[in-house]
Amino acid sequence: MSRHPTTSSARERAALVRLTTRATRTIESAAALDELEGLARAAGAEVVLRVAQERDAVDPGTLIGRGKAGMLAAAAAEADVDLVIVDNELTPAQAKNLEKLIGRRVIDRTALILDIFARRARTREGQLQVELAQLKYMLPRLAGSSTALSRLGGGIGTRGPGETKLETDRRRIRQRIAALEQEIAAVRRRRGYLRARRRREQTPVVALVGYTNAGKTTLFNQLTGAGAVASDALFVTLDPLVRRVRLGSSGQVLLTDTVGFIDRLPHQLVAAFHATLEEVAAADLLLHVIDAAAPDRDRHMAAVDSVLREVGADHVPLLLVFNKADRLSHAEREAIAARYPGAFLVSARDGSGLTTLVEAIARQLAADRTRIVLELDRSDEGDRALLADLYRHGRVVSFESGTDDVVSIEADVPRRLVERYVRSSRTA
Repeated sequence: MSRHPTTSSARERAALVRLTTRATRTIESAAALDELEGLARAAGAEVVLRVAQERDAVDPGTLIGRGKAGMLAAAAAEADVDLVIVDNELTPAQAKNLEKLIGRRVIDRTALILDIFARRARTREGQLQVELAQLKYMLPRLAGSSTALSRLGGGIGTRGPGETKLETDRRRIRQRIAALEQEIAAVRRRRGYLRARRRREQTPVVALVGYTNAGKTTLFNQLTGAGAVASDALFVTLDPLVRRVRLGSSGQVLLTDTVGFIDRLPHQLVAAFHATLEEVAAADLLLHVIDAAAPDRDRHMAAVDSVLREVGADHVPLLLVFNKADRLSHAEREAIAARYPGAFLVSARDGSGLTTLVEAIARQLAADRTRIVLELDRSDEGDRALLADLYRHGRVVSFESGTDDVVSIEADVPRRLVERYVRSSRTA
């Protein structure tokens, strides 16, 4: 029977498999398979078969057991499956054994997520980080073949030509990993310089974080007027976006849209994207954007909290923003408000609740502000620059013109900027 082509123009027919054990019963199989199906579609696959199994423990050789693997092989043949995607993480031996038993290519959830990231990376930085994660995943999974004449022998007539192809591949991968780590280290240094410059400018940074497909990019577009690509798909935003936003009369901030998180985000990706995720840890305020209509939103929130802890961002002040509130009933809105006092219900699609959210961001950032009074000479170039900077980062309460070009200004500014503005002036 002819098999479906696996060229880039054809959609691969995929079977999804999930094993639930006593240790993983906290996640419902149906919800996990739904999310895996979304990931498979994001990678360009057509899901034609879903299989769930329960066992007390993982089978060390095949994950699901040889009997279940045989049943899966028959079902995959009947559905003309090209690819089997396993929701659980596979060891190299399990993947190899399953491929032999099923007769189809087998990958796990981590490999699928890495493939999606590779498809979505657009900038050089994103591509470097994805390649590093893929190589670190691939290295322990290399398998040798046709090595009969390649190994060093133990006696006369048994010596091969030296290094095996497998060993050569591993050496080249390690060399490439080392080169990528050097390039990414340079990216981290550049980001560090940019953060230091922002600290000197004292522009607050607000970062959007959240589970993938929670609507962060739509919210980002609403708040900034940007035209970033937003879609009802997973991992649309991979490379971070930064825009300057003015919060009414309360000054301006830098708003950052970051990569969406996901439950069981591969550690290779967290490590590789550390240069990008450092931006989250260095922010002044985080907006945790949550899909309010998601049936398993508690699990999504826990996954985001876990990644924030992993990247050292759990100390940053955070506002909970429940997005897609237009999909909720009145009773559901009240339940969220009762369970999460101080959280914000918004709809990035129709803009409802955004005014209240912007006011809350301004209040949060202004919590450490103090009021100062300055006397500036508009004929002095330095004072004119200081006046412009004051309007950019502070909130002017009163402005009075005096004699000549001297003006008296009362303004609320971040405490960290007081020394910068006050000079010989006095605080109120």
